[in-house]
Amino acid sequence: MKHPSEADLILLRQRAAQFRDQLQRHLRGELSADDFKPLRLQNGWYLQRHAPMLRVAIPYGELNSRQLRTLARVAREFDRATDGPHAGRGGYGHFTTRQNIQFNWIPLERAADVMDVLAEAGLHGIQTSGNCIRNITSDALAGIAPDEEVDPRPYCELLRRWSTLHPEFAYLPRKFKIAVTGSPDDRAALAWHDIGLQLHRNAEGAVGFRVRAGGGMGRTPLIAPVLAEFVPWAEIVRFLEAIVRIYNLYGRRDNLYKARLKILVKAEGQAFIDAVRTEYEALRRDDALGPALRLREQDLAAEAARFEPPHDWIASAAIEETRSDPAYVRWRARQVHAHRWPNMAAVTLSLKRPGWAPGDVSAEQLDAVADLAERFSAGQARVTHEQNLLLPWVRLQDLPQLWQAARALGMAQPHRGLLTDLIACPGGDLCALANARTTPIALQVLQRYQDPDELEALGDLALHISGCMNSCGHHHSGHIGILGVDKDGQEWYQLTLGGSDGQTRHGPPRPGRVVGPAFAADEIADALQAVLDTYLALRQPHERLLDTVQRVGLAPFRAATDAVRQRSAAPLEEVAP
Repeated sequence: MKHPSEADLILLRQRAAQFRDQLQRHLRGELSADDFKPLRLQNGWYLQRHAPMLRVAIPYGELNSRQLRTLARVAREFDRATDGPHAGRGGYGHFTTRQNIQFNWIPLERAADVMDVLAEAGLHGIQTSGNCIRNITSDALAGIAPDEEVDPRPYCELLRRWSTLHPEFAYLPRKFKIAVTGSPDDRAALAWHDIGLQLHRNAEGAVGFRVRAGGGMGRTPLIAPVLAEFVPWAEIVRFLEAIVRIYNLYGRRDNLYKARLKILVKAEGQAFIDAVRTEYEALRRDDALGPALRLREQDLAAEAARFEPPHDWIASAAIEETRSDPAYVRWRARQVHAHRWPNMAAVTLSLKRPGWAPGDVSAEQLDAVADLAERFSAGQARVTHEQNLLLPWVRLQDLPQLWQAARALGMAQPHRGLLTDLIACPGGDLCALANARTTPIALQVLQRYQDPDELEALGDLALHISGCMNSCGHHHSGHIGILGVDKDGQEWYQLTLGGSDGQTRHGPPRPGRVVGPAFAADEIADALQAVLDTYLALRQPHERLLDTVQRVGLAPFRAATDAVRQRSAAPLEEVAP
């Protein structure tokens, strides 16, 4: 995998020193809160409900064991509330749907110390917030998936270098998100991003990108249309530069809710595409800037060399030891992925377990995962779109030992792709923007659905939970989505059905449709159960929930959930058993 270059480390040290100066001036009262805000945001520092929150970028989801231990150190030494009603809370990180990690309890006075520690491991919070190009994400199976046409990681790295601290794009109308994959099966939710890039080969075998632009969730969920079927790989930076320039020029700055690229693309349609094409051609003719924006073969080759697989590790792989233990067989079927190299596998470590918010991991667990990465995965790990961790280089003969070690950590739940492998944002327990809490709902689901046979009977099912319309829990793309809403200062939850992130097995990307009025906090778990019971009653053999919803529509599910609401509203004597 790629390790930080010396140039990267110098830049991060310089940035950390710059931030230390800015922070100290703010703490001395020389920089007002308003003046300090854009500086802290573009270094990943938010002011949340109870304490500052730091978001650390993990470009295209890749981590090495040293970086995992650095994150563990941040959680252990810095992530701790020191006073007030929450004193003592902390000591953990939260992996997000965009391959970042967040720390929620770091005192602002210690922020610069944290940035110094991160910089030494090649980590940072640069552009994880603010109206700029955010962390570039990718398929967690990049470089190892059997169906992959082109490894996207070298291209992701070149795009990261282009977009980081880009002087023209530091203050866009709104945040801007890019995802990249090299597989025909979209495991990076491309259509839900401002820009989605799919590497593929044309009829002549040349490598290029299918470019989508204008997707996003939030108040107006939109699927990104295809702007270009094939942009040669060497031209992709020029093409992206043209898109972002047009957005920067014409994007709405007068209305926060209409500022995203998706609104501009939807409003302008073909006119937007024509403007991008015109700008792109102008950049190609620009003798000064044009050549600098064209990727070179030697640059790509240099990056590809940094992503060479661990050949010695692979060479020592052997066939898998046969085991008939039912628990192992179930874990093997759900958590282990096919691999491009024979006698190798990729393994998902689940971060969804009772008592823990989805995606949360303690300092001790981060250290333990670093140990697992070194022992079983050539020192490498990845963050997945589903808020789990993945070990990409596991030798088949090591699978039984890895299973035992993952069980000891509570990370061997055999439920990838099932109901309890749910996605959830931090919600109102931590986020200042949230309308409702998400963690109690997620924990109810994780506690209620413990039976692996019941989960398998429910089948392929994606549950996504967001605490507000910002949609950090990606509720729009869930087969079942839950959205926290505010009604007169009370927590309520809206239910959606039929969404898809765009993976082949889920059909084309689409937002879920709302099932009736919102539910009170004490009703939503029963409403979810009513949806599942209705699905089991109506489904055809081997039919998934997503297919059943598409076939029968929302009406039977709405009737079942309405009954939950009516029972809740009925006088106590009317609902006695």
